[in-house]
Amino acid sequence: MGTVFSLDVRGGEPAAVRAALDEAVAGLRRVDEVFSTYRENSQVSRLARGELTVDACAPEVAEVLELAAEAERVSDGWFSTSYQGRLDPTGIVKGWAVERAARRVAAAGASGVSVNGGGDVQVLGTPGAGRPWRVGVSDPLRPGGLAAVVSAAGAAELAVATSGSAERGAHVVDPRTGRSAVTDLVAVTVVAPRLTWADCWATAAFAMGSREGLRWLESLDGVEGLLVTAGDEVRCTGGLAGWLG
Repeated sequence: MGTVFSLDVRGGEPAAVRAALDEAVAGLRRVDEVFSTYRENSQVSRLARGELTVDACAPEVAEVLELAAEAERVSDGWFSTSYQGRLDPTGIVKGWAVERAARRVAAAGASGVSVNGGGDVQVLGTPGAGRPWRVGVSDPLRPGGLAAVVSAAGAAELAVATSGSAERGAHVVDPRTGRSAVTDLVAVTVVAPRLTWADCWATAAFAMGSREGLRWLESLDGVEGLLVTAGDEVRCTGGLAGWLG
């Protein structure tokens, strides 16, 4: 998927956790093989060319496409799996894959799991007694700095996802035009229980721009957001402060 993944696991029976870790890593590699739009022979590339049907693909393909359809519905089309008229589920795959890896390890008995995929993080449980997971949010305008620190205190699961132009340039597409989104934002960070959705909502809100993106994020249950504009203005949803610390 063109990025670095890291896994931080606490507690559990060592042999069971190690086996689950191996399965999680193998699963991430399998996701890249199936969903990569850069591999000509991946199932998604062949599906986009009409060489395969969804039914002929791995079951995960249908699962991801169903989730993407729900994301498109909730975002009123601001999230899309179409890029230049071609199927491209990249916007949902990474978050879904990271969340799935985290849940696989937690199911093996780990008391705390954190999986980071290119800066998007899913945490489950806790890293220790009385200690919450804490996730730093990079400052898009000050390399090496932090815009905020999100604490998972009181939550059994929490995800933090960021979409923006600071590191990868103008890669978010406006689905209405098929071209790079014209927006006053440089980054949107979304906090939600599940990374599958946090990743989608960050992308959609970034494409919307600060005013519409903030309004839309406020309308979603259990979702908070931090939006940074090119003019160094920070806008937050009403409940975000409860997750900072």
